[in-house]
Amino acid sequence: MTRTIELAGEIPPELAGKRLDAVLAQMFPEYSRSRIQQWIEDGAVLVAGEHPRTRQKTCGGEPVRIRAALDAPGRDEAEDLPLELIHEDDHLLVINKPVGLVVHPAAGHPQGTLVNALLHHAPELAHLPRAGIVHRLDKDTSGLLVVARTLASHTDLVRQLQARTVGREYLALVQGALVAGGTVDAPIGRHPVDRKRMAVVTGGREAVTHYRVEERFPGHTLLRVNLETGRTHQIRVHMAHLHHPIVGDPAYGGRLRIPAGLSETAMAAVHGFRRQALHAARLTLEHPDGSGTRSWEAGIPADMQGLLEALRVG
Repeated sequence: MTRTIELAGEIPPELAGKRLDAVLAQMFPEYSRSRIQQWIEDGAVLVAGEHPRTRQKTCGGEPVRIRAALDAPGRDEAEDLPLELIHEDDHLLVINKPVGLVVHPAAGHPQGTLVNALLHHAPELAHLPRAGIVHRLDKDTSGLLVVARTLASHTDLVRQLQARTVGREYLALVQGALVAGGTVDAPIGRHPVDRKRMAVVTGGREAVTHYRVEERFPGHTLLRVNLETGRTHQIRVHMAHLHHPIVGDPAYGGRLRIPAGLSETAMAAVHGFRRQALHAARLTLEHPDGSGTRSWEAGIPADMQGLLEALRVG
């Protein structure tokens, strides 16, 4: 369900010369900058009677009218499902998501999701967009997720993500031997043929991934990866773009390459690993209560740890 909201105001003269999306986020602080950007792209914003561009500069004094659709809180059911809470306070939750848990209910997974579990643990989340979840992990990616418990925290965390100040560090086991770390700066959008997948495409959204070598194995490399942006399947797409896809990735892994000299045990472990070997290991952010920078870590899950141990043996 959706409801229509109407907002109106006048751009303050002291904000002249600044980007429109930043100005509107300051004028209407209860809504995140990313949401305002989407409204601008959807044509829901009028500035001086005209549809503006997101990046255009303001002059000061222009009248602003916004008429936009806002998703009403969902009606997802609360379910008593296990949750591994790394941290909990009045402002946020930090969850260690296990492999196989879907984050949001969808057509194929209406129940048994992280949202259903959160609504049971903290019923007040029913009043927040997406039950307070501000970023997501794929079903078969494990690790840390932050969940807002109040609208003010939700808006603050979304803005931190938009400003790229949230630290999200992953461990990724990839095929092939990388000599050193680096950065992938390549735009990501829908695959031109397979619309269920993402790809590096001209005209896609900016996507920046930093990586460094954590550990080397025969024919494989464990990377520590940091996201500067947060596009769908970003690490998986960028690693495949480098021709070093993540081990076990069913969508972007391509043909499995087994290096010469790998032991039967290690070979069986690689063959038997049926999901992307990707784990969100560390999360850093400014706490919404203003108390400063906080950081949390989550250990590698047992299946991925077993794969690494088999490769260490060789």
